[in-house]
Amino acid sequence: MRPSSSSIVGPLLISVILHATFHNLAAASPLFTDGRWIVDASGTRVKLACVNWPSHLELMLAEGLSKQPLASITWKIYTMGFNCVRLTYPTFLLTNESLASLTVRQSFEIAGLDAAIPLIALHNPTFVDLNLLHAYKAVVAKLGANNIMVILDNHISKPGWCCSNSDGNGFFGDTYFDPNVWYQGLIQMATMFKGAPNVVGMSLRNELRGPRQNVDDWFTYMQKGAEAVHGANQDVLVVLSGLSFDNDLGFLASRHVDVSFQRKLVFEVHWYAFSNGDAWVEGNPNKVCGSISGSVNTRAGFLLDRQLPLFVSEYGVDQRGGNLNDNRYLGCILAFLADKDVDWALWTLQGSYYLREGVVDKDEAYGMLTYDWAGVRNQTVLQKVRAVQQPFRGPGVSKTAPYIIIFHPSTGLCVTLGSLTLHTLDFGPCDGNMQAFHYTQQRTLTSIDSSLCVSATGAGDPVKFDSCSDSGSSWNLVSDSGMHVSTTLPGDGTTLCLDVGPNGVVTNPCKCLGDDANCDPESQWFKLVTSAKTIP
Repeated sequence: MRPSSSSIVGPLLISVILHATFHNLAAASPLFTDGRWIVDASGTRVKLACVNWPSHLELMLAEGLSKQPLASITWKIYTMGFNCVRLTYPTFLLTNESLASLTVRQSFEIAGLDAAIPLIALHNPTFVDLNLLHAYKAVVAKLGANNIMVILDNHISKPGWCCSNSDGNGFFGDTYFDPNVWYQGLIQMATMFKGAPNVVGMSLRNELRGPRQNVDDWFTYMQKGAEAVHGANQDVLVVLSGLSFDNDLGFLASRHVDVSFQRKLVFEVHWYAFSNGDAWVEGNPNKVCGSISGSVNTRAGFLLDRQLPLFVSEYGVDQRGGNLNDNRYLGCILAFLADKDVDWALWTLQGSYYLREGVVDKDEAYGMLTYDWAGVRNQTVLQKVRAVQQPFRGPGVSKTAPYIIIFHPSTGLCVTLGSLTLHTLDFGPCDGNMQAFHYTQQRTLTSIDSSLCVSATGAGDPVKFDSCSDSGSSWNLVSDSGMHVSTTLPGDGTTLCLDVGPNGVVTNPCKCLGDDANCDPESQWFKLVTSAKTIP
């Protein structure tokens, strides 16, 4: 079941109008940290809502320039509502003179991709004979022209696809990962972009991993790398990744990073469905969501409680729609992102690759853009992602006392007031005129601008605002996911949960609360999210 067409089309139109304001607020450089928040020089929160754009593979050129003009690609990033790009690069692009001196044309000729050169010349004629580093700088500059911030991500040392435990790029001391060469590359990159107003951060290294990984070396080298970057460019945020493919920052629970500078450190974590194998397919989604969310909190989310910034720098799904593991995971991670109100970067932008793992012109199912880079691959996924692009709270954002909004991850919409005369509830954009609630000690969901409470009357019936003393106005979170919002009716004691109806929010018998792995609970997943923004 799904909301009415008016509930879906409206949010998309409103989001297109509102995203410009978001961008105008976003690209203020340099950035700092203020407790767990990232802020601009005025102290106002800047939420990083990024998309990844690879430039670290064999060709060492930002993907897609053989498909569309750079101006078109960067404009698409802007219109999709992203205010930031995590732009990857390989260390050897800077430190290996034989690579650093190559032009775009030469890089493609060496790879045997001569057929792509005229396509780059067609769409981006000024790039063909540019030095690869100059091409990288041109991409950064064009992103800046669209008011898009950039996180420079040292993704790998030797150009190529990332990552495996045995690719020689995983940890300090591996075949292609000489710490001294790495420092040199970081310093060169930091120096190159000193003064670039839209370059707001540098990620020291993507997905540390492999048999050599250990906590002591992590502290030794990551602290030195952080000092190297800050010494070369004091404007940028310094982003530190964890161990085990950046799934684990848990070692920071007992040991702290020690650097000479302040208000610049950010920690990043990755979270994919496949990080947990086929758990989302094999288990009950409620139980899997609750278990894995708890694990992510233990391995990374605890940093927020310690007032340290956390950046979920990679998450994403197969956008073809047939991957059940990914489909179930997406609702859970979107609820996490909304609840924690963290900064994030979606994997990924590209609709295709010049060359990936030996395959020429390979399609990217996780890409926001289509294979030809001409349009959005999956509008439904984009709508869901849009819901968490806006900040819900933080310095300069929090304008009022905290209140609750009700987020529905499966649609990417929030609960709004429906009929004024019937007092029903509907769905609308989470950056629009959403309904604000208080969740009281009596477990009522009370409208903050009236004395009325959310009340249920029966299975399949619309939820309404009614007297708080009425039956069906006490609501509990009853599943492991924390997203089944239930009430018990008097008389027969029927337990009902919020659900999606054809014309808004209804209640239905709660589903998928047991161990059934084949049950889909997502229509009944509603996340109570704390916000403190000005209420429209």
